[in-house]
This record gives sequence, C-alpha cells and structure tokens, in this order.
Amino acid sequence: MNNDILLEALIEDYVNGKLNAAEQLAFEELRRNNPQVDHRVVTHNVFLERLHQYKTVLDLRIKMDEVHQEIDVEAISAQVRPHPSRIVRIWRNNRSAITVAASFLILASAVLLSYYSQTRQEGNLQLLDRKVSQLNQSQNHIIRVMNSGAGKSSTPATPAKFGGTGFAVSANGYILTNYHVIKDADSLYIQNNKGDSYKVKKYYMDPINDIAILKVTDPSFLNLGALPYGVKKQSAEIGEEVYTLGYPKDDVVLGNGYVSSKTGINGDSVAYQIAVAVSPGNSGGPLLDNGGNIVGVINGKEMKADGAAFAVKPRYIIEALNAIPKDSLNKRLSYKKRNTLLGMKRDKQVAHIQDFVFMIKVYN
Repeated sequence: MNNDILLEALIEDYVNGKLNAAEQLAFEELRRNNPQVDHRVVTHNVFLERLHQYKTVLDLRIKMDEVHQEIDVEAISAQVRPHPSRIVRIWRNNRSAITVAASFLILASAVLLSYYSQTRQEGNLQLLDRKVSQLNQSQNHIIRVMNSGAGKSSTPATPAKFGGTGFAVSANGYILTNYHVIKDADSLYIQNNKGDSYKVKKYYMDPINDIAILKVTDPSFLNLGALPYGVKKQSAEIGEEVYTLGYPKDDVVLGNGYVSSKTGINGDSVAYQIAVAVSPGNSGGPLLDNGGNIVGVINGKEMKADGAAFAVKPRYIIEALNAIPKDSLNKRLSYKKRNTLLGMKRDKQVAHIQDFVFMIKVYN
C-alpha cells in the first residue's frame, strides 16, 4: 500500500514537471522497463485530461452567466416587439455583449456536445458476462451434474449466478478471463468442453485493464500439456481476420470476423473494436488470428450496434503473465511468432484449441 502511494506521488510529480533532470531520466527509464508503471502514467494523464475538460465546461457556464446578467433581456424583448427596425438599434447598442454571449454559447455547445456524447457512448458498452438465471436452458442446464470418478470434481448443487469464458495460459491450470466476470465471486469453477468441472481461485486481478487470472486448486485436475497457441506481441491490424471461442451457451461457440478499429469504445486505447457476433457469456474468450495467435480477450460489445464487439489488446495479457513468477507457470503461453496451429485450416485450429477454452461458473 505504501509503495502504491509513493508511486502515485512520483507519477503526480512527473506529470506536473516537478522532478529534476536526473529524477526525470530515472523515471522515464522505469517506464520503458515496466509496462505497468507506464500504463499507470497513461491512465493518470487521461484522468487529468477529463478533469480539465470538466473544469472547462464549468468555466464556460460561469462566464455565460456573467454575460447574461449584463444584458437586460426584458428591456430588449420590450424594444423588439413594437417594430422590427428597432432590432438594428438594439444590435448597435449591445453588439459587444451579444457577440461575446454568442461566442461563449457556440463554444460551450461544442464542448458540452463532446462531453455528453462521450458519456452516452460509455453507457452503451455492454459487458459480456451472463446471468445464468436469465437464460433459457431448455435442454441442458449450464451446471451439469458431475459423476464421481477420476478427472472430475463435484460442483455446488445450486446453479451458478453468472458465467463467462476463460482460456489456459499454462499447462498446470492458470486460466485467463475478464475481471468483471469474477470480481464478485464467492466461489469459482471452470468447466471444459467435456463437462468436467474444477474448482479455481482468484490469483491475479487487473481491474483497470479488465483482466484476471485464475488458478485451479482441484486435486483431480490433470496437466493440459503444451498449449497449441501463443500470444502475439503486436496488436492485430484493421481488416485482419480474427475469430473467437466462447460459452454464450452450454457448448463452445465459434465467432468469425475482422478487426474494424484500432481503439475501443470512446477511443479506449486498451482495446480494439472487432466485427464479430458475440453474446453474454463470451467475456474472457480468446481472440485469435489466422495463424492461431492470441491477439486479444473479448470483454464487451456495443449495445446499440450488432456485430460491434471489443477486445483487450495482447499487450495487457503479457503484462498480466509477467506479473506472475515464471516458475509458477508450467509450459506457459509463448510469445513466439510461430506455433503448432500455423498453416492449419480454421476447423483444425478450433479442434486443437477448444480443449484449452473453459466455461467460467461464478457462485455468490
């Protein structure tokens, strides 16, 4: 906690130019070598920019009120009514005040329109965890009744309240998903495409970038073996074909599409927009390119536009993995450009990947 406070104070001094030359050089070197520190600096700058925009709006309102008080509105109205020719005299007598008021009105309207359009756009983001109680499970309940035996674990008798998707980032049971899927969970389970469930616990959480890593604690869990995919260091490009696997229903579902924008909702640089059909339950699912590389994590969609979804960029997956001691991750997610899926057709890639993608079941 003390280290966080000291880091925030240091970032504040850095942004405000209060560091001396040697301190500034040392801090910039820290930013280059520590992606988490760099991201906190960027986040701090965005926060200060929003505060400045809000202050600008307030200042404009105050100035408009002052100008309005200088104009005798009732007198002007009375003078205008009798004859149109008096409008010219009124304009000549009040030209300065009216011009200033009009200028402030135009500028304030532009700022307010931008500010409120951003607010409305943020409100249109739909996170893609799913409330299981609201789904129509006419054939298969989302929580299967588990049979006793090797490789299986019994789950709570009551249905899960929420669901999402996660994917393995190591062979020994570390699962990556979205923070918003598991943040309020009292207990957590993952379920594979064969119906086997395993108890997991929260291991690492990054609420700013909406990423969480879970760790399997169930003794019946078997090592997954080498992961067929890797994570790509660079973000996918606009127009690049991508696909995702997730659990918007009881079985794994494939979604195909392409990257449609380099930024997410409201210009969010942490994510990009993808033209892929997704539904509640897809949150935390992997986004992959044609080479079978992980290029993002699905976390939301535009509520008022079909086929406009959002995915956290791979940089933040790598940051999360780097926060975990390397000796904890057995056969961890690779950053290499080549992997075992390269050159395979889509259906063959999916056949290899689906054993490493899990339904997240949340109980609270």
